[in-house]
Amino acid sequence: MTTQNRQIPAVAVPLEERRCEVVVIGGGAAGLSGALTLARARRSVTVIDAGQPRNAPAAGVHTYLTREGMPPGELLAAGRAEVTGYGGEVLAGTAVAAERCQDGGFRVRLEDGTVVLAGRLLVTTGLADELPEVPGVAERWGREVLHCPYCHGWEVRDRAIGVLATTPLAVHQALMWRQWSEDVTLFLHTAPEPTDEEYEQLTARGVAIVGGEVARLDVTGGRLTGVVSAGGRVVPVEAVVVAPRFTARTGLLAGLGLHATEQERNGQVIGSCVAADPAGATSVPGVWVAGNVSNVTDQVIGAAAAGVRAGAAINADLTAEDVRRAVAARRAAPAPHAAEEGPELPRRDTGENQEQGETLLTGEATRRGTAEEFWEDRYRSDERVWSGRPNADLLREATGLLPGRALDLGCGEGADAIWLAEQGWHVTAVDISRTALTRGAAQARAAGVADRIDWQRHDLAESFPPGRFDLVSAHFLHSPVDLPGERILRTAAAAVSPGGVLLVVGHSGPPPWDTGPRPDMPLRTAGEVVHTLGLHSREWELLVNEGHERSRACRDGRTVIHTDYTLKFRRLPG
Repeated sequence: MTTQNRQIPAVAVPLEERRCEVVVIGGGAAGLSGALTLARARRSVTVIDAGQPRNAPAAGVHTYLTREGMPPGELLAAGRAEVTGYGGEVLAGTAVAAERCQDGGFRVRLEDGTVVLAGRLLVTTGLADELPEVPGVAERWGREVLHCPYCHGWEVRDRAIGVLATTPLAVHQALMWRQWSEDVTLFLHTAPEPTDEEYEQLTARGVAIVGGEVARLDVTGGRLTGVVSAGGRVVPVEAVVVAPRFTARTGLLAGLGLHATEQERNGQVIGSCVAADPAGATSVPGVWVAGNVSNVTDQVIGAAAAGVRAGAAINADLTAEDVRRAVAARRAAPAPHAAEEGPELPRRDTGENQEQGETLLTGEATRRGTAEEFWEDRYRSDERVWSGRPNADLLREATGLLPGRALDLGCGEGADAIWLAEQGWHVTAVDISRTALTRGAAQARAAGVADRIDWQRHDLAESFPPGRFDLVSAHFLHSPVDLPGERILRTAAAAVSPGGVLLVVGHSGPPPWDTGPRPDMPLRTAGEVVHTLGLHSREWELLVNEGHERSRACRDGRTVIHTDYTLKFRRLPG
């Protein structure tokens, strides 16, 4: 049975957890810029975007070169498209907690229960503006109630501007805004009385001063028209300048031991932020911050620049870790036996028609022990376990794909990984057996493609290689010992980049000669695997759903028929 280009039915089976190299919490200019930097560095990155940008009430973004006046929503939409265009993921939701995992990485939990795991964390949650408690201020915030002259001064130039004083910095604000208008009034409200020198400065610049507290803002016809004093006096204005307290959004970081500290200007506390070095690295290893959460005075373009710096620093840190792991693996790998680089040897068990990665399904394979012990014993039992040929399904379905990054799960002695590397792919080859990986590495050297394959040992029940891939291949991922295949396949799907391919090949049932029960190794049909994966049709396309029969030679000389399946999914771009 073959079905081409058929969409997958929407089955609500969520992933148990998502994995990536870097989680970015916050989908504003800082977070998206950091994610874009990492995605272009070929890192797997997930942005958690609560969809509540601080500048949402503003009509446009200003002092951002080439984007002057662009509505904030349009700027962020363009940023999200750029991030996903390079393989990054933007996940809508609100992060509520972050904690350190035992393996040194991080676990981020969303409000809806989704969990994202990553090796590094970039926090760009921004800040909250704590506004003066004057009726009308919050309602007009981001429209006629403003705080930054560089963001909004041009838009209210030559109009009547009132400055609502709540801190000693209000005098500086009034003198600054005088640059944009000759009609500026300072309402002393709850701020300290200006000094004699400040009074002189204000008078010299023609800034009017009104004493007493402000009762409310006057709004007529849907627009700000004045400031009303406690005594009922109305002073006409068209814009009001305030000085919010800028409070960094850091609640979810408490579990990591990160807390906000006060940020000052001219000796006056203006808000709180998370302390970090110039690249955004915090006191907690593996955690970076960028944007207003680390500098409350950053404008949009400054936040974007901080995101780029943090993204580059995170990539450098991950690169150093990649090198450390590669060196450690090289030092730990035993030298290959001479026989491993010699000519192909005949199989000892079921003939020479068994392909790379296909699980031996006979009674002798059910010896108990840990998964690592079982597979190490299996590979050490013979000088070569598989035929050395790549799987026919891989050759058929991967031929013609544009080479990129590939992940080969359960690579065995490496025939599939080597073939992919020969086609131009950069391959991460994963297996639980060090012996199998050592043999694969030796064969790759002999084939001249060692520089294109990264051999990694993982017990997929416990760990999974980081990153996003253009092709994820899982051939005959069956095991009689400790293999949560359904969870592994869902994690494998999460590792596929937009536009990439997930290729799953497996046995629909045991071969006829295997008559014993298999409660410890369920063999699913293609339909059951599709249902288990639960890939939504809005995000995935099922390209191939094919069953095929194979002839197998029994030890008693009989030839029997065994049914396998091939599933090929494509993750839709964007």
